[in-house]
Amino acid sequence: MMANKGSKQTSVLEPPLAMLAELTHRCPLQCPYCSNPIALAPRSDELEAWEWADVFGQAASLGVLQVHLSGGEPTARKDLSAIISAANEAGIYTNLITSGVLLTRLRLEEYRGAGLDHVQISFQDSDAANADRIGNYANGHQRKLEAARLVRALGLPLTVNAVVHRQNLDHLPQIIAMAHALDAQRLEIANVQYYGWALKNRELLMPTRDQVEQATTAATAAVEEYRGRMAIDYVVPDYYARRPKRCMDGWGSQYFAVTPRGRVLPCHAAESITGMEFSSVRDRPLEWIWQNDPAFNRFRGTGWMPEPCRSCSFKEKDLGGCRCQAFALTGDAAATDPVCEFSPRHQELTSLLEPGPDEVASNYVYRH
Repeated sequence: MMANKGSKQTSVLEPPLAMLAELTHRCPLQCPYCSNPIALAPRSDELEAWEWADVFGQAASLGVLQVHLSGGEPTARKDLSAIISAANEAGIYTNLITSGVLLTRLRLEEYRGAGLDHVQISFQDSDAANADRIGNYANGHQRKLEAARLVRALGLPLTVNAVVHRQNLDHLPQIIAMAHALDAQRLEIANVQYYGWALKNRELLMPTRDQVEQATTAATAAVEEYRGRMAIDYVVPDYYARRPKRCMDGWGSQYFAVTPRGRVLPCHAAESITGMEFSSVRDRPLEWIWQNDPAFNRFRGTGWMPEPCRSCSFKEKDLGGCRCQAFALTGDAAATDPVCEFSPRHQELTSLLEPGPDEVASNYVYRH
């Protein structure tokens, strides 16, 4: 426990509750909004299973209760069962975040036997042709449907994650119905955030205001319709909001991510902020990184904030918004998030809300 260096006031640094374990950047899909960095880690740099086991042990000692096993595509790793087993032995709840296209009954039974607690499968659309086009993977949508049914047949809880944007947002009612038909316990409607690969494809992915309004109406109605049967998470896209959201519940506040090569990040997209250096679990204990790493302490609390954030009555609620988004839009990670209506650069963001030409999806800059 330590003083929070990011705030003017001395406060206790709470332990992290969850971690994202990015096991690999390898993935058969090529989604044009992928949250992985532009420069992907090669397979030779990936942490070995025994290194992940050590990380999970350290994480559990810190207070971590849940690990999200992600990528890339985590099922691309042949040692995934050993990694799941290590997290289970450390007493951490495991959630597998997967595209589902490599899942088979044999593999899923193996993962369940190793202690897997939950599965989250991403879907690009409810329409198979458009979904396969977005992921640039033939027959991917059908494989995802089969994987989701396998998850439920084997008794594991299922979350459907739908990344929505201009090319699929009109299908949101059908996506919601699909998730319910798959017996998902939760549906996460995740609006694209524009950094990394999504920033390269922003004109193709940016929804229109009409699309956002219709989607918000559909999501709000669905929350009530499926209450008690399927939980639905939906947040208005950042660029169309008046106030920034409390990103990751605060920079380095309750969560951290570990990249395939072992770098520890306060936010899964933090590597998009050029010029910042992040410590590795190969060089430093996880506890030291959480408490002392300059990258973690850089944007903790409120003491780092510029005006108008510093004097704003909302600063304890939104904690300044998203640092990665601020960097992507202004080139300065310490700037007021331009999503905020009080930002001096808010008008620059609103100029981006006029969508570009209605180009076909074949013009995506795909991840590979």
